[in-house]
Amino acid sequence: MTTAEIGVFGGSGFYAFLDDIEEVEVETPFGPPSAPPVIGEVGGKRVAFLPRHGRRHELPPAQIPYRANVWAMKELGVRRIIGPCASGALRADLALGEFVVCDQFVDRTTGRTDTFYEGPLTTHVSAAEPYCPDLRGILAETARELGITVRDGGTVVVIQGPRFSTRAESEWFQRMGWDVINMTQYPEGYLARELELCYATIAMVTDHDVGVGGAEPVSHETVIRVFNENNARLRQLLFAAIPKFGPQPDDVCASALRGARVE
Repeated sequence: MTTAEIGVFGGSGFYAFLDDIEEVEVETPFGPPSAPPVIGEVGGKRVAFLPRHGRRHELPPAQIPYRANVWAMKELGVRRIIGPCASGALRADLALGEFVVCDQFVDRTTGRTDTFYEGPLTTHVSAAEPYCPDLRGILAETARELGITVRDGGTVVVIQGPRFSTRAESEWFQRMGWDVINMTQYPEGYLARELELCYATIAMVTDHDVGVGGAEPVSHETVIRVFNENNARLRQLLFAAIPKFGPQPDDVCASALRGARVE
């Protein structure tokens, strides 16, 4: 099978990434992924790209086959994954198009299958530091080098979707001090950790959540418009950062299963 070392998940408005590509079919124990991955090269690195919502955005957030997607990346040999995502800002000082390299998430989803370990071997994987510190550092540093406005660190609250927040929910999230809001970061990033893969996200601010700085209710049309306007910068960042990714270090990601199993 064709292999890759780096994986990229595409989100809303981000359905294509590589040019000279080879499409591969990957079978997983959890059914087919959102779309067949495509593999190409970026700066000498073999990169697998998979649009998490499908090629035509046919999969709503709660219906994305997260386990199949992450497993497919591992099957291809990927050890390090970037999962960019469209996000709403919960802070008025975050500008549209600004990037946030998150370091924490808060899970507010319901009913999503969010583990590979359903027994009989009980496995408790720590999520204290859910995003890869090495990948995060490279992404933030590279963004600054390119003159791209970026926040290094931030908390994303992940809601079930497909609806957007009520005013009361958004006010609560703001009072809690969380930074951005999204519908797909959980369980994608945590599932990567369960397989001891590195994972980091680039949250692109596509709107201000309702009530933030007097913002009106969010529309999907606005989200996609802002994402499309800034896709070129996202591609620029990824193409500059990926060649800097070294082999997976023996870090919190690679060692996630040590001491996690009850035997």
